[in-house]
Amino acid sequence: MKLRHASLAAAAFAAAPAIAQTQPAPEPVTVIHAGTLIAVPGQAPRRNASVIVRGRKIAEVRDGFVGLPGARVVELRGSTVMPGFIDMHVHLIGLDDRLQARLTAATRNDEDEEVAALVNARKTLLAGFTTVRDLGGDPAAVRALKAAIDSGRFAGPTVVMAARMISVSGGHGDGRNLVNRDQGEIAEHQIGNLCNGPDDCRRAVREQIGQGAEVIKFAATGGVLSNVAGGLAQQMMDDEMRAIVQTAHMFGRKVAVHAHGSDGINAALKAGADSIEHGTFTNDETFRLYKQTGAYYVPTLMAPAAAFKDGQRGALTPAQFEKARQAAGNAERSFARAIREGVKIAFGTDSAVSPHGQNAQEFALMVKNGMQPMAAIRAATVNAADLLGRSDQVGTIEAGKDADIVAVDGDPLADIRSLENVGFVMKWGKVAKLGGAKQVTEIE
Repeated sequence: MKLRHASLAAAAFAAAPAIAQTQPAPEPVTVIHAGTLIAVPGQAPRRNASVIVRGRKIAEVRDGFVGLPGARVVELRGSTVMPGFIDMHVHLIGLDDRLQARLTAATRNDEDEEVAALVNARKTLLAGFTTVRDLGGDPAAVRALKAAIDSGRFAGPTVVMAARMISVSGGHGDGRNLVNRDQGEIAEHQIGNLCNGPDDCRRAVREQIGQGAEVIKFAATGGVLSNVAGGLAQQMMDDEMRAIVQTAHMFGRKVAVHAHGSDGINAALKAGADSIEHGTFTNDETFRLYKQTGAYYVPTLMAPAAAFKDGQRGALTPAQFEKARQAAGNAERSFARAIREGVKIAFGTDSAVSPHGQNAQEFALMVKNGMQPMAAIRAATVNAADLLGRSDQVGTIEAGKDADIVAVDGDPLADIRSLENVGFVMKWGKVAKLGGAKQVTEIE
């Protein structure tokens, strides 16, 4: 036995030099020629610049149009080049047409929802959104989607997942609410997200983290699309909210809070929420707390309008439609005041309530209600990256960061709606959408 081990060791030693001499394949290099470059949204754009991408990272930004031997060149001299956009509130799993979802519910399985998620993810990426925060969906399905995208098998944005939204029994997010017996029995197997009382809410946070949650989301108030009456006011007790936030922060997770009513928003801010999602109804105390705590506001202005339209075409139940009526218009009023008050804002759409791939329509709503175009772009890049805790990876075009880059024709600072027609998308250094860009290969 000793001789055999010695022979194996000698063979391994003899093979070592050959292994050491094997060189890894060089990382591909791409040079993007940008006519206008908004490298750090909020700072002045640069004219006639080159972004050098090596592998999946940005290697350098240079003035002028440079060429490197062997590099692929993407000509965007007539375009505005920006960091990839970040949508902080989406739901990728399943259909985004509520009427179609209701009509086909009896024949759809989890596998159908997963296929729809792949389609939704691709639409989102091609719209220029290279990172998203998925704030509530089947944990196993979102994990599988995330892994498929990260491995390069499917096109889609980087996904930061919340697993299931934590809710109180009977509140927004309880899948057993007013459903038939069969659906209720299915939902019984998915109630790890429900909690009642502080201790139980701590347990729910831990369960979602165990399912892969990178951020924790809970419902502080009623929600438009939960099929129960009772309005949009606070549903979770203050001590339950505090327990969720404390437990999440202990595990290093930030907390996103679904909240419409001002009472629930204010209670969530006092509990230490990192972001308020929707934030539909507000008062003076709300804005004092935003500024005191430094929490972000993720307005999702597209969602109330989309839900109200769904109600008008018969896609909502009576309870849902009544809440859609209550929410309509209020989100925009609260957003306009948030701008005036200097609240920190990160971009989010609640896509799935509105169709996937139309995320950029949120920009025009933000500008319509008082936000400057550059500030809106910053909300979807620099601010969103900060809220994610990933400013060292995404949000700007700077050396060392992920090569998540988009471009549009013309000037989005003059016409914000140009962002609804992204012509070029790069994710992790790979071109996902080329549009009208001229691509050439340098000759050595």
